[in-house]
Amino acid sequence: MKKFLFATAALVILGAAPALAADLGTRAPYYKAPPVYAPIYNWTGFYIGGHVGGAFTSDSNFNGLATGNNGNGRFLGGLQAGADYQFAPNWVVGAEARYSWLNGNVGAVFPGGFGYTNNQRGLGSVTGRFGYTWGPGLLYVKGGYAYSDNNESVTLGGVPVAFATSGDHRNGYTVGAGVEYMFAPSWSAKVEYQYYNFGNASFTAPAALVPLGSFTTDDHTVTAGVNYRFNWGGPVGSRY
Repeated sequence: MKKFLFATAALVILGAAPALAADLGTRAPYYKAPPVYAPIYNWTGFYIGGHVGGAFTSDSNFNGLATGNNGNGRFLGGLQAGADYQFAPNWVVGAEARYSWLNGNVGAVFPGGFGYTNNQRGLGSVTGRFGYTWGPGLLYVKGGYAYSDNNESVTLGGVPVAFATSGDHRNGYTVGAGVEYMFAPSWSAKVEYQYYNFGNASFTAPAALVPLGSFTTDDHTVTAGVNYRFNWGGPVGSRY
């Protein structure tokens, strides 16, 4: 009887083994989840954008004349375009052209009833920039050529009079610094300070203004802007 029972059990086990193997074979295969990658951002490429902000003129204009009106707090807005190249691997070098339209004017009223006004209509610049990037952020400095779109006049008792100045205070230099951040594919935002200096000039006519000495044409600007970046393929690589 024992031999019969053992033989029966063996037959049952042998018969169930193929069914169990078939059942195991129908289970879905196991796949390992792909690793999570952190993007490496790429600043290389061209861009265009716009900016808004304010312009402030130094109080040293017109040799600090007490009656000077330097038109502080003027609004500006404009456009920029440029290109960047990232290398080594956290450094960025680039170039940018920028123009800002200005409202308001700078000027002074002098003793004797003479008044000077510079309706400074805009500021332009062509600069190089150099910065350090950490992922989506970029900290940079910039500098280069600057242009002031001046519309000047001198009046006596409110009536325009002829005048002349020495020195070129339309062309000059600019330096600045800023921080830029990539907040979406193809888009970045920045905040920037830029100083413009167009040198000193002095009146050579009318004669009453000649003794007043020289004055400086300069501007401090603080702006916020947005850029749209071309040749932007998202992250150029990845890492764990």
